[in-house]
Amino acid sequence: MSPTPPARRLRLGLPRRVFSQVLLMQVAIAAGVAVLATGLFLAPLSNQLDDQAMRRALAIAQTTSAQPQIAEDLLTTLPSANGPVQAEAEDIRKATDAEYIVVMNMHGVRWSHTDPTEIGGIVSTSPERALAGKEVMEIDTGTLGRSARGKVPLRDAHGDIIGAVSVGIEYNSVRARLLHAIPGLLAYAGAALAIGALAAYVISRRVQRQTRDLAFSDISALLAEREAMLHGIREGVVALDRAGRVRLLNDEAQRLLGLGAEAIGQPLDDALGAGRTTDVLAGRVTGTDLLTVRGQRVLVANRMPTDDGGAVATLRDRTELEQLGRELDSTRGLIDALRAQDHEHANRMHTLLGFLELEMYDDAVDFVGEVVGDHRATAEQVTEKIHDPLLAALLVGKATVAAERGVALWISDTTRMPDRLIDPRGLVTVVGNLVDNALDAVAGTPHARVEVELRAEGRTAVLRVRDTGPGVPAEQRELIFTDGWSTKKPPAHGKRGLGLPLVRRLAERQGGSARVAEAVGGGAEFTVVLPEALTEPGLAPETGVPESRVPEAGTAMESAGTAVNEESR
Repeated sequence: MSPTPPARRLRLGLPRRVFSQVLLMQVAIAAGVAVLATGLFLAPLSNQLDDQAMRRALAIAQTTSAQPQIAEDLLTTLPSANGPVQAEAEDIRKATDAEYIVVMNMHGVRWSHTDPTEIGGIVSTSPERALAGKEVMEIDTGTLGRSARGKVPLRDAHGDIIGAVSVGIEYNSVRARLLHAIPGLLAYAGAALAIGALAAYVISRRVQRQTRDLAFSDISALLAEREAMLHGIREGVVALDRAGRVRLLNDEAQRLLGLGAEAIGQPLDDALGAGRTTDVLAGRVTGTDLLTVRGQRVLVANRMPTDDGGAVATLRDRTELEQLGRELDSTRGLIDALRAQDHEHANRMHTLLGFLELEMYDDAVDFVGEVVGDHRATAEQVTEKIHDPLLAALLVGKATVAAERGVALWISDTTRMPDRLIDPRGLVTVVGNLVDNALDAVAGTPHARVEVELRAEGRTAVLRVRDTGPGVPAEQRELIFTDGWSTKKPPAHGKRGLGLPLVRRLAERQGGSARVAEAVGGGAEFTVVLPEALTEPGLAPETGVPESRVPEAGTAMESAGTAVNEESR
């Protein structure tokens, strides 16, 4: 048999669920407000009823004292239960439903009273103020008990005070009116409490839906876990409200976007500025795994709307992966070129072997000299115009790759680039991208040709790359500099459309420009201007690139493998 389950303990105190706690607190508040309002209403109501009773008594007393016959009878008759004063006073009492009407002389002797046996006696409460000519309103206790009273002086025909009139309203009737009003008041209070409880239930149900029926402790734990997760994950998270303001920015997002905590609460356009990154996060560009560039970083962004009209965007850093992909593309191109060279080298060795077997030694020497001279001529043509070793190595390697692809790579006669570059690797990135784009554009076309022009104008470097390809339509000349835009099939490692945006950003960061136009004779001509790219004559470059001999053609091809190879057209 299974063991007997332990008895459940009775838990006292507030319920754990947010819905129950909110409902209980709101009902308690509504009940407290109803009780308080009822009490605050009853207190002045009691005073108001007392005041009304005293004023009513005073009005009856004034009406009675205004009867000239009563004053005359007071002066001419003795106090008697059957006297005219008693008769007139009783008529008025019955007509006004007063408890008593007492007419007295200057000594306080009663001429009238509800109880005839009290006539001729002295009044139980002092009539001094009324006999002194003042009107009195009060709640007092006399021979008939507690009553609301009104006292006025009684004057003769000459206006002299000859006595007083005291009228009483039974206080029990005043209390009865108050008690009679309480049920109605409690009914209104109960109705208000019921409406308040219904409203509290509706609000609590809404809170229940919004909090997923969680307890406060669960919400607190979720908030703690959320903070730990958001600031611990390696993905950037940006949350926006319905107005497009930054609501949350975790540590990784701050690092990837180059923002600080002060960006929280700002509109996204103000925090990031105009650009593709802002458009992607704001939802103006739709899609999944959207590619964008922020500074030197390549980011992949995804955006998900939230129920309250806002959105949450995640950012992943693809910079290293894109760099590896570009290096892989360059390496593949280099391997293809080496494979073609290996095949050509085998043909040349077979040719040389044939010359030797035929004992045509002079022809063999001429053949070897011609082959070596072609390669040396290419290297010498580059190095005599471009003195920076990295840039020269890149162009020698690209010339070899171009030759294997059936493209003529020319170095313009106006090219002159001294060894004074501040950031030669940056210029290698720019040249590598533009040359690779041009080779892809003209490969397979008749009379394919790519021309590179590099000039130094003071401290400004000017680069032009022309090709004989199909060119860039006018309506696409700005689109090709947009992150992720490309007309080519993406490579295996990722997406295209990053090279030209990086080129433009590199140029604009240095205060320069990058643009494309139609080349003379057809094709495309890319022009990049990089101000402050060279040091002053006689000064060593800031990057400290060593003065060294320009590599030979074979070494140049190995160096060219580090160039960026990300097509954008």
